[in-house]
Amino acid sequence: MKYLIGVVLIFGHGIALAQSDPNPSMEGFNINDSDPRAIEIADKVMDQMGGRDTWDSTRYLSWTLFGDDHVWDKWTGNFRWQDDSTVVLMNIQTREGMAYSEGNELIPSEDYLFTAYRDWINAGYWLMMPFKLKDTGVILGYKGESLMANGEEAYVLTLKFEDVGMTPGNGYDVYVDKTENLIYQWSYYADANADEPNFIGTWEGYKNYGGILLADTRVITSDTSNIYTLTNLGVYSELPESVFEDSEWMDLSILEQFMDQ
Repeated sequence: MKYLIGVVLIFGHGIALAQSDPNPSMEGFNINDSDPRAIEIADKVMDQMGGRDTWDSTRYLSWTLFGDDHVWDKWTGNFRWQDDSTVVLMNIQTREGMAYSEGNELIPSEDYLFTAYRDWINAGYWLMMPFKLKDTGVILGYKGESLMANGEEAYVLTLKFEDVGMTPGNGYDVYVDKTENLIYQWSYYADANADEPNFIGTWEGYKNYGGILLADTRVITSDTSNIYTLTNLGVYSELPESVFEDSEWMDLSILEQFMDQ
């Protein structure tokens, strides 16, 4: 089962405000309605994840989730998406591109481009949410302290959104470990004003990739048989142009030779 969640954040190289701040808000972050305590905790999360400078200098990322492959140039927006038989080469910023099957163009491509873009939003959030707490359209709240499923104490941040993305009515509770300043749990609300979340999941398996931390395992706590592993995780300073140009299906494991250590 895919847990499709309508993420409403803007991914990209972005425009940051207050450059003297080590973790400046992205343009459009609702700082006036956000809680100062939540912002302080969000900054600690960014620092623990590798720091804002390292995140901004990260260019290429790859990951596989829910059976779909993703390779993204965070600076230019170029994006490669693959399922079992389809390859989409597009630009996230312009949403222009082409879809292929066995190297042949699929015409019209619009439905395939939309599927790839939607999956980039959804699967990208499952990968990169901790870096996006002060992103465009976010209202960051503070809910207090609570215990997580692992028994550890956490600060609970709330994320609501305005005027961005496909489903701005979504909301999240994000649990930040009080000692480690890492996110180990989240709750997803299809309706941000609902009393109960649609699901609660854990974030596990943090490792260093090119100077930033990424977690490779998600477990839905209401049904621990639902364990999702992100594979083909990689951070790269350079990739061949063919990654975003070759219409033939590609085994992402070949990218390991380019991976930043």
